[in-house]
Amino acid sequence: MPTPQAQAQRARTRWSALAASALIQCCAGGSYCFGVYSPALKASQRYDQSALDAVAFFKDVGANAGVLSGFLSAWAPAGRRRPWLVLLAGALLGAAGYLPIWLAVTGAVPATLPLVCFYMLLAAQAQTFFNTADVVSAVENFPDRRGTVIGIMKARHFPSSAFLCLIFTLLVDRLSVLLPRPQVISIGFLFLQQGFLGLSGAILVQTYNTLHVDPSTFILMLAVLPTAVTLLLMYFVDVHDPHQGYDKKYLDAFSLIAITVAVYLMVVIICGQVFLISSAVQSVCFLVLLLLVMSPIAVAVKAQKAESTKHEGSSSEQTTGLLRGEVAEDSESASSSTALGGSNQELSSGKENLNVLQAMCKLNFWLLFLAMACGMGSGLATVNNISQIGGSLGYTPKETSTLVSLWSIWNFSGRFGAGFMSDHFLRQRGVGRPFFIGATLLIMSVGHGIISSGFPASLYIGSVLVGLCYGCQWALMPSITSEIFGLNHFGTIFNMVAVASPVGSYILSVRVVGYVYDMESAAGEHACIGKRCFALSFMIMAGVCVFGSVAAFVLFIRTRRFYRRVVYARLQSFLDK
Repeated sequence: MPTPQAQAQRARTRWSALAASALIQCCAGGSYCFGVYSPALKASQRYDQSALDAVAFFKDVGANAGVLSGFLSAWAPAGRRRPWLVLLAGALLGAAGYLPIWLAVTGAVPATLPLVCFYMLLAAQAQTFFNTADVVSAVENFPDRRGTVIGIMKARHFPSSAFLCLIFTLLVDRLSVLLPRPQVISIGFLFLQQGFLGLSGAILVQTYNTLHVDPSTFILMLAVLPTAVTLLLMYFVDVHDPHQGYDKKYLDAFSLIAITVAVYLMVVIICGQVFLISSAVQSVCFLVLLLLVMSPIAVAVKAQKAESTKHEGSSSEQTTGLLRGEVAEDSESASSSTALGGSNQELSSGKENLNVLQAMCKLNFWLLFLAMACGMGSGLATVNNISQIGGSLGYTPKETSTLVSLWSIWNFSGRFGAGFMSDHFLRQRGVGRPFFIGATLLIMSVGHGIISSGFPASLYIGSVLVGLCYGCQWALMPSITSEIFGLNHFGTIFNMVAVASPVGSYILSVRVVGYVYDMESAAGEHACIGKRCFALSFMIMAGVCVFGSVAAFVLFIRTRRFYRRVVYARLQSFLDK
């Protein structure tokens, strides 16, 4: 009879880690709920729009600057990583940030604007700790399918926010006190683009609706619920032996769940916009969605039982595994990236992964950073201004919300599809992932050009192209980082590259789009009508994307031999076995 320790160890596998990570992601998106609680924050603190924008800026910085979480993730005492430490830090940061904000909104403990900005920075930082722990552990547990698992983790941002949209439908009558209905729906679709991370917001808002609490208590939920779920599940998130075989069909099941939830949510949300749905039907829809969100647990249990049986007998033909040399080769690949384009001896030399400082001294790092600043920055600038663009072109609020939904759908498709497709072409043809970064940036430049034209339906077509390519980059960037710089400091390096997103967004959204919009507005007016309001801005962003594409293709050329001789050769040897 197995001992309690053996039973506990059996419950902790790569599958339970993947399922727990997915559920934690579902409760980790408080920063994406800013549009829900910002009216209460603004009213209680008597902020003007500039003050509220300052709080939002610190939220964006905290949610994107995840270098600290990367350093903690890279810390491996006794040669073993501790993802639960990263998750614990995230849980504590979330509580330390949202609790003081709640106290300030309720008037219990007054706080100045700088303090609120600091609290918001802490709260948003929690999201990077959750994301780093979940993504890094998934990549280390499935290193031969890192594009696929990153796509699953990033795609889980989609249902989280989409789930929030469903709850927005339940709350629309209550929220309409603070916001017009079209704006509520528009905010919901903005959450929709963020996936399972935003799902956390949906769960919290559903609780808010069920308990009939006042809006300020929603902030308290942001402090309590994610912390409780993380503390409950962080035990299961761990790094397991990558050499052990596994059945790929269970990984495909996780992918299928993500797609199913996405499609279901889109149907529910669109129906909620078109038809009047009763509260009872909405509650049933929410229960069905909750079951879908929890379904990864069933997949993990089934996978663990199947693997336990296979370990007792013979391995099936469908079971796949990694080369015994995976760890050593990952180390070689990281050091090899320091000499990409160099001699054959340089390509196979080195025994240690690069740390963040070593990576930042390499041209490949800055090529990737530049490409991401151009792509992610222009993508954020587009979605942040899509309502104003629609207004300047004469779109109705309903049409604008539809635009945001289109962005959301294709953003999810890019996040999920890019990881899967890049895995396929890498395994079958040895095509390096930087090629797909360059290709998506070229397509994104076309999307920006279409939007700048101002022709009928141009905003619909352009938002689809930009949303698709924006999502692709969020799935491709972590995969590329893990391959050319190694896994030892993967969390730190990919979070450092992710800083390109707010940097690019600030330059393009504030210094380009905002400046041109104000310049084209009539003297003394704060509104602009006509395609001239954004035409120049989007032509500039189209050029920026072409420039970023050039940087990505240079990276592709520099890493082409590395991908062929190291990554592709490793995967082919693995498949032959």
